[in-house]
Amino acid sequence: MVHIGYTMMTEQAGPRELVNHVVHAEDVGFDFSVTSDHSFPWLRSQGHSPYAWSVLGAAAQATTEIPLMTYVTCPTMRYHPAVVAQKAATLQLLSEGRFRLGLGSGENLNEHIVGAWPPADIRIGMLREAVEIIRALFRGEHVSRRGGHFTVESARLWDVPDEPPPIGIAASGDRSCRLAGELGDLLVATEPKPSLVEAFDRSGGAGRPRVGQLPVSWDTDRERAVQRAHDQFRWFSGGWKVNSELPHPDSFDAATQYVRPEDVAKSIPCGDDPQAVVEAVRQFTDAGFTEVALVQIGGDTQHDFLEWAGAGLLPELRAL
Repeated sequence: MVHIGYTMMTEQAGPRELVNHVVHAEDVGFDFSVTSDHSFPWLRSQGHSPYAWSVLGAAAQATTEIPLMTYVTCPTMRYHPAVVAQKAATLQLLSEGRFRLGLGSGENLNEHIVGAWPPADIRIGMLREAVEIIRALFRGEHVSRRGGHFTVESARLWDVPDEPPPIGIAASGDRSCRLAGELGDLLVATEPKPSLVEAFDRSGGAGRPRVGQLPVSWDTDRERAVQRAHDQFRWFSGGWKVNSELPHPDSFDAATQYVRPEDVAKSIPCGDDPQAVVEAVRQFTDAGFTEVALVQIGGDTQHDFLEWAGAGLLPELRAL
């Protein structure tokens, strides 16, 4: 049975609203939740970008059962890996063991605020080193090291959970899949590609969870759903190699100026037909994913979407 998650998308709602949304998602029966970690929205029309870790701390106190997860945090630019380790350990304690730390090599959109954006091969090397530092601190070790990318001077976590947060690693190609298989407890991906799962398994990830993410645009008026998806989510069509490199919402606006509403509707389920979502999730399960987090597009549509999902969509998805 596939587990179905809910996405607290920080790019499209403010901090109090995000916490209210995940409480509602827990109430209607979602199996887990994930949270984006941005400093900018993808497009100006989304309009938000609160600090994800403050939102997660509040969510840990406002909920009682639903698991929480970053989807994903970049532990190499805005945040030093030793700082990420402290944040994640604290959140694991606050949530009483419900937190998973999703990590990735980042996007220029968010990380450029602290310096120049390195090329992809450097970013993967930085992520590998960051995961090693975080793992050592999770073990309660006293860490001092001067690596290829990071310096750690006499670091230690003084509040260490008995069970450290599992680490998920985002992957979009062979190099990141190898890293995920070698160092991760789970795979994180946004595309339902069997090749990602196969590469993860070959590198040591066989039998571990694989978490995907699917945007949907629910609305009783399908045309309104399509227009909203185009207005706020047409950036999704760029693919990860493009999306990781553009530095500003205006860059995404320019890059997607020729994307039409009908183009978006081909890749994102729009409207209120649950079978459209079921078939989109099926692409992930057929590819070998064990969990799929849904993203409802539109910050002001979450309440009605969650009611609709709880009433009929979730039982159908779990039957996959």
